[in-house]
Amino acid sequence: MAFVIVLAALCFLMLAAYRGHSVILFAPIAALGAVLVTDPGLVAPMFTGLFMEKMVGFLKLYFPVFMLGALFGKLIEISGFSKSIVAATIHVVGRSRAILSIVVVCALLTYGGVSLFVVVFAVYPFAAELFRASDIPKRLIPGTIALGAFTFTMDSLPGTPQIQNIIPTAFFGTNTWAAPWLGVLGGVFILSVGMVYLESRRRKAARAGEGYGTNLVNEPEPFDGSKLVHPLIALAPLVLVGVANKLLTDAIPRLYGSTAAFQPSVVGKSTPVVQEVGKIAAIWAVEGALVLGIACVLVFAWRPVAKHFTTGSQLAVSGALLASMNTASEYGFGAVIAALPGFKLVADALHNIPNPLVNEAVTVTALAGITGSASGGLSIALGAMADTFMANAHAAGIPLEVFHRIAAMASGGMDTLPHNGAVITLLAVTGLTHRQSYRDIFAVTVIKTLAVFVVIAAYELTGLV
Repeated sequence: MAFVIVLAALCFLMLAAYRGHSVILFAPIAALGAVLVTDPGLVAPMFTGLFMEKMVGFLKLYFPVFMLGALFGKLIEISGFSKSIVAATIHVVGRSRAILSIVVVCALLTYGGVSLFVVVFAVYPFAAELFRASDIPKRLIPGTIALGAFTFTMDSLPGTPQIQNIIPTAFFGTNTWAAPWLGVLGGVFILSVGMVYLESRRRKAARAGEGYGTNLVNEPEPFDGSKLVHPLIALAPLVLVGVANKLLTDAIPRLYGSTAAFQPSVVGKSTPVVQEVGKIAAIWAVEGALVLGIACVLVFAWRPVAKHFTTGSQLAVSGALLASMNTASEYGFGAVIAALPGFKLVADALHNIPNPLVNEAVTVTALAGITGSASGGLSIALGAMADTFMANAHAAGIPLEVFHRIAAMASGGMDTLPHNGAVITLLAVTGLTHRQSYRDIFAVTVIKTLAVFVVIAAYELTGLV
């Protein structure tokens, strides 16, 4: 019965998300409903002492990353830099390689720090024009954007500033460059297999005489490629974010040491504030890199940015608030569920998986699939079982950097099920339906899930980190 209660809470939250309801509202309802059935007297204590405590703790750590990332992405968009990057990439790769061009553009933007949702809006108009000119079915656009934005640059490649690669740092004491060779291997696998799949879909459509399509909705205006900034200037903020992230990742621990403490200048406040730098250095590095990227955009594109800054920054902050609160609510939900007797049954069952890396991968990707959120599933899994994963790592002699990379990649595995917010947004923006395009998104989902186990096999066979 205890397991049924946990499963019912998870299914209820998944159904609510699939139906489009706010996770911020329904995560506490699902969690406290499970508590009510288990022990009614614990509803109020668990809400305040566990759900809210964990939710606020998540926001304390990660909201600045969400906000700075959203603002950086919005400035890249309103400055016109994203258009310049897209146009230059298409020129280099070639219009005849429409699918590869869009994948490369999405990868550049996401690895440069632009949020996934911003990439969808920024790239779609160009994807539509390219696919129309090449007579490739429009229904393949969502799968193409998903491969470029939702996979290898989101959680595989070392150093990516996306939140899925940042969350493990606070649990494992690692940084965003953890297990670089395994991350690169996983990224190459996803890109290669994903491109083979999408090209096979394109060729099949061409043999069947299927073109771009007719009677389509949400068709963008044709792209006017005039008056764009030089692509090197447009790329400068993205490159700066990547370089600064690496430099700050190395510099911050040397500058502060293992801990940083200060004495507040408040009367009656005698206890010093102590910060464990090892657990926060990677987050500080990403935040500092994004601040420098924002400053770079302002230097090179002050006039267009200043003209739309008020509206753009408001939209960015609103989006950051929504995204961070969604994930924080799921994190609080996971903390409550993990405290129930039924979750112990789940944890005990997972202990039966002998390989610690497979154990972690299955746990994270299952929770990401259930919640429909990579960051949400990752937060729930690590919040509940990070201590167990670290104990397994030490017992097996596996570096925590490997656990970081496997957790990050596993979070981006089955998260893109039909109820995933990014999937729903992607289909809405492109004017397509699950029936028309979800097959290709699901194929990309399977590919990136397989990549996790390819990376695990590579580590077991070679010891590569």
